[in-house]
Amino acid sequence: MQTLWNKGMEAAQAVEDFTVGNDREMDLRLAKYDVLGSKAHIAMLTKVGLLAAEEERTLQAELDNILGQIERGEFVLEDIAEDIHSQVEICLTRKLGDLGKKIHSGRSRNDQVLVDLKLYMRAELEAVRESVLQLFEKFQSLSQKHKDVILPGYTHGQIAMPSSFGLWFGAYAETLCDDMVMLGAAYRIVNQNPLGSAAGYGSSFPLDREMTTALLGFGDLSYNSIAAQMGRGKSERAMCAALASVASTLNKFAADCCLYMSSNYKFISFPDALTTGSSIMPHKKNPDVWEIMRAKTNRICSAESAVSQLTANLPHGYHRDFQMLKDILFPAIDATKECLTMCVFMLEHISVNETILEGNPSYDDMFTVEEVNKMVVNGIPFRDAYRQVGVAVAQGRFSYSGKRTVTGLGHTHQGSIGNLCNDKISQKMNRAARW
Repeated sequence: MQTLWNKGMEAAQAVEDFTVGNDREMDLRLAKYDVLGSKAHIAMLTKVGLLAAEEERTLQAELDNILGQIERGEFVLEDIAEDIHSQVEICLTRKLGDLGKKIHSGRSRNDQVLVDLKLYMRAELEAVRESVLQLFEKFQSLSQKHKDVILPGYTHGQIAMPSSFGLWFGAYAETLCDDMVMLGAAYRIVNQNPLGSAAGYGSSFPLDREMTTALLGFGDLSYNSIAAQMGRGKSERAMCAALASVASTLNKFAADCCLYMSSNYKFISFPDALTTGSSIMPHKKNPDVWEIMRAKTNRICSAESAVSQLTANLPHGYHRDFQMLKDILFPAIDATKECLTMCVFMLEHISVNETILEGNPSYDDMFTVEEVNKMVVNGIPFRDAYRQVGVAVAQGRFSYSGKRTVTGLGHTHQGSIGNLCNDKISQKMNRAARW
């Protein structure tokens, strides 16, 4: 295996196998970004006089060829290459000879992998943002469509007060606004250029780091070379925290769906093709999609803690421990995108029960607060009204005299079942999604 750090002595195979692990396979995700980082780097080297203009043109053309291979799915990590960085350099030197060896001037694998990872994370955060926006729009659409359908609200797992499908769907839409803020915060942490920090202590070459920052589209520069290297682990942790925020919203919605699909509730349903049956119980329609989503999102939420534990107690500077961050981060990214896509797909086929209250006296008690409020409006002190209704419930003679519809209940304040404020929530999301 060709290693960029090889000094002429071969490492024992057992040590190599243990330290490399499956890192080479995961590195393929970074191939595109490694080439893009190299293209910016050699443009800068030319500007500062470390490469001739003709040399740069030749290198840029060959890097474009490699980028084309990557985009066509033809690029491979050969057995002789330790990682993606050495593979790109192998390709260049194989085609261009000694010229290919010049691209590493003024950088280390430390800042090279950092810039690859930051470009990759930035792209993945942008992809997650688009998926969150799709789910947000679906929740908003369902909220508006079913805004007048009563849904029993629960606290402590017990019937509480009137809710609506509009309020329920809209709640998840607005919660995604908070998740978008978290994604934006992670994006700002990630969107800083570490290239030129080398192994963490800069370089004696007159590098123009502002130039590579502009060429790579970073929002800012990690100025201090040590601080740039300290971004390794911190960026992953910030991204995992943001993914966990999204996952926690999906987790709660999945749990709701498992509950609401059950035969004890029957609030929502899905086509048979989107549920699973039992090997012995022919009546079963199991919510396997939502149960798997619940499990996957719990695992996503654990990623931040795993990153924190892996990077705990490390002094500043690079440590090989960081290599294993990809084992945590990459699956969390994949699972988040997968769950967002599946949630949108399932919501395309959801049916809501518009007749939950019909012929079901078990939901009568959720109107007790409405009755108390009516009595207060008619001049009875709240505590007296509360006591009277409580006694009626205890004696089994409570009966709500008002209308059991969203419009009939007369809720008008912002964010109530009669005033969902979906337009305001859309404005909130538009602000949150502007990174």
